[in-house]
Amino acid sequence: MTTPFTIAIDGPAGAGKGTLARRLADHYRLNLLDTGLTYRAVAYALLQLGLPLDNVSAAETAARQVDLAKLDRSVLSAHAVGEAASKVAVFPSVRRILVEKQRDFAKAPPGAVLDGRDIGTVVCPDADIKLYVTASAEVRAKRRLDEIESIGGSANFAEILADILRRDERDMGRADSPLKPAADAHLLDTSEMAIEAAFLAAEAIVDDVLAKRNEA
Repeated sequence: MTTPFTIAIDGPAGAGKGTLARRLADHYRLNLLDTGLTYRAVAYALLQLGLPLDNVSAAETAARQVDLAKLDRSVLSAHAVGEAASKVAVFPSVRRILVEKQRDFAKAPPGAVLDGRDIGTVVCPDADIKLYVTASAEVRAKRRLDEIESIGGSANFAEILADILRRDERDMGRADSPLKPAADAHLLDTSEMAIEAAFLAAEAIVDDVLAKRNEA
């Protein structure tokens, strides 16, 4: 690939877009960015400093200091950080700062797979491939419950489902960069699809575009 090749993956929490993004990045040897971690990094910084999550100025400062090369998933994946991230992500000024960082990441050779909520619509509207990965809220809640139990934890399905529905409402209802499929996105509903099937479906889409690019 002589010019950076970009795959944009959007979708709600728990749909499987993160796992799919990792598989595609490995397969096509592209850089990988979970853009949700950038918002989590801002939220984590505010939590560490004991600052309120509605402090826009502090959130902007934290956003400017985010280093995409030093996003620690093990720290940032905590549930409380995720909840806080969905609150700071509503600030347009914070989004603008992080979007610029994400766009710079996508431009670096050989290209990148970015997953998030507004990649195909805002961050990389000219991406070579746009995927919108979704699944029913009930399926996503069950996956989250299974994930928690697989590491020895315990949780309540109804509470997880309510949490997912709240997050969906925040993500889809915010005024700035709401979660929605790009007009030219390929839809992948993983409600009844294992990750391998989702990967093969996405791989077929990418290979088709690459074949046409090579013919041009």
